[in-house]
Amino acid sequence: MKLTIDRTAFFPALSHVQSVVERRTISPILANVLLSPQGSKLRLTTTDLDISVQEEVAANIQDDAHPTTVNALTLYEIVRKLPDGSQIELKHNLEAHQLHVKCGRARFQLPTLPAEDFSGSVIAELPHRFEISAEDLRNLFHLTRFSMSTEDARYYLNGINFHLFRKGKEEVLRAVATDGHRLALAEIKAPEGSSGMPGIIIPRKTVMEICRLLEGESNTVTLSLSLTQIVFSFGNIHVQSRLIDGNFPNYEEVIPKHNTQELVVDTDALKEAVDRVALLSQEKTRGIKLILSKNQLTVSVSSPDIGSATEEIEVKYSGDHRDTGFNARYLLEILQQITTDDVHCFLGEESAPVIFKNGDNASVLFVLMPMRL
Repeated sequence: MKLTIDRTAFFPALSHVQSVVERRTISPILANVLLSPQGSKLRLTTTDLDISVQEEVAANIQDDAHPTTVNALTLYEIVRKLPDGSQIELKHNLEAHQLHVKCGRARFQLPTLPAEDFSGSVIAELPHRFEISAEDLRNLFHLTRFSMSTEDARYYLNGINFHLFRKGKEEVLRAVATDGHRLALAEIKAPEGSSGMPGIIIPRKTVMEICRLLEGESNTVTLSLSLTQIVFSFGNIHVQSRLIDGNFPNYEEVIPKHNTQELVVDTDALKEAVDRVALLSQEKTRGIKLILSKNQLTVSVSSPDIGSATEEIEVKYSGDHRDTGFNARYLLEILQQITTDDVHCFLGEESAPVIFKNGDNASVLFVLMPMRL
């Protein structure tokens, strides 16, 4: 293999694929990127066996198209430090198991491993296939990913539940995540062609990779999926991932149906007050109190070891006096998803979860469990 490639095109592609590579792995081949010349393009593929990322970039192929693999992070760091706009020559010495990288007067020799030992091909044909705008997919994931769990014991919560839901006469595509303490839900009108797709759980790492890759992306994303795998395709990028094999809980039971007391509060004012007052909360619990009375909310914390703090905010509220504890970090993470000037909170009994809505947007809601203080 011998080819020349423009650094301006090569570096972004390497940046995209190298992030899925595990820094610590017992299998050296999993630390490598597969370089496969394909006509007038170079295909780059990486995998951790659960998720694979593949991208094609234009290249001037000058010699035989024998693929090889090289350490992804090493190659990425080399290319990162080369001047933008420069031409990079890659030449594979099959007998010596080395990849020669040449750019200007710089020369590098990197050890390679056989392409035959690499397994990370993208499965393009799966039973269900439809298109969704990059903006819609990005928003669905951004609004819900913070609620994904990280507990090994409840592995089925370590991702986003992606499924169709019948809402009256309309079918919507929902993304739902929960860790048992808070829940995030976002939905859009079901994309054309999505009817009949199964409910799936997309793993945390895949969600985070897709969010990263879709930053600034305006192309339509093609989703292909089955009960066990999903493929995201946009531009020259293909991401294949295994799905979590488990049953997502019936989250509808967690969403309160009788929260009739409404609180309307300035989003930034509440966010800033919680952030300030939480400075004196216990590090382990991060507990704060929200004390409600007519048209006033007091954010408070008291610790015998650290001290106490209070801050008052004018609000729209005419319900019962109440005193509810919350985890400050969980509350702040919800407030960071609110894009409207005011956040609408719906309260029920003091021990019931609280619903947070993005203004009057009915397609997004968050649920937060109270805590005892």
